[in-house]
Amino acid sequence: MIETWLLPALLGIGLAASCGLRTFLPLLLVSLAARFQLFGFEPNGALAWLGSLPALVALSIATAAEFVGDKIPVVDHALAAVGTVSRPAAGALAAASAFHLADPSTAAIAGLIVGVPTAFAFHTAQAGTRVASTATTAGLGNPIVSLAEDALAIGTTLIAFAFPILIPVVIAVVFFVVWRLVRGIGRRLGSVNPRTGLPR
Repeated sequence: MIETWLLPALLGIGLAASCGLRTFLPLLLVSLAARFQLFGFEPNGALAWLGSLPALVALSIATAAEFVGDKIPVVDHALAAVGTVSRPAAGALAAASAFHLADPSTAAIAGLIVGVPTAFAFHTAQAGTRVASTATTAGLGNPIVSLAEDALAIGTTLIAFAFPILIPVVIAVVFFVVWRLVRGIGRRLGSVNPRTGLPR
C-alpha cells in the first residue's frame, strides 16, 4: 500500500508542485532520474519514454528556453499565461510517472487527480508573487524572483525524489511564505499614494 500509493502520491504531489512553478524543469529532472536511475526512480511503464535520449534532449532545450524567456519582461508574462494550461498538464504527466506499480490507465487517472490541482495551485501562487513583484519594482525585480522560483522548483523536485514523506511540510512552508510575501506587498501598496508614489 505504501509503496504502491502513498509514496508515489507524495512524490507525484512534489513533482506537480514544481511543475506549477516551471513547466519543463521538473520534467527534465524526471527524465534525468529515469534515464540514470537516480533516487531509485522508475517511471510508470507507459511513460518510460521520459528516460529516452530524445526526451532528454527535447526537455533540455525546452528548459533552457523557458529559463531564459522567464527573465525577459513581457516574455515572462506570456509564459505565465501559457503556463495556466501547460503547467497543470506537465504536473499531471510528472505525477502519473510516479505511480510506477500501477497500470497505465490508473496511473494516468492518479496523475490527473494529484497533478492538475497541485500544479494549478502553485502556478496561481507563483502568478501572485510575480504580479506583486511587477507592481512594486516595475518588473525590474522579476528576474530575481524568477531565479528564486527556479531554485524552489529544483529544491522541491529533489526533496520529492529523496524524501517524499516531507513533501506535505515543504508545500505548507512554501504556501505560507508566498502568502506572507503577497500580503506584505499588498499592505505596502495600500500605504502608498498612487498619485505621488509617497506614503499616505
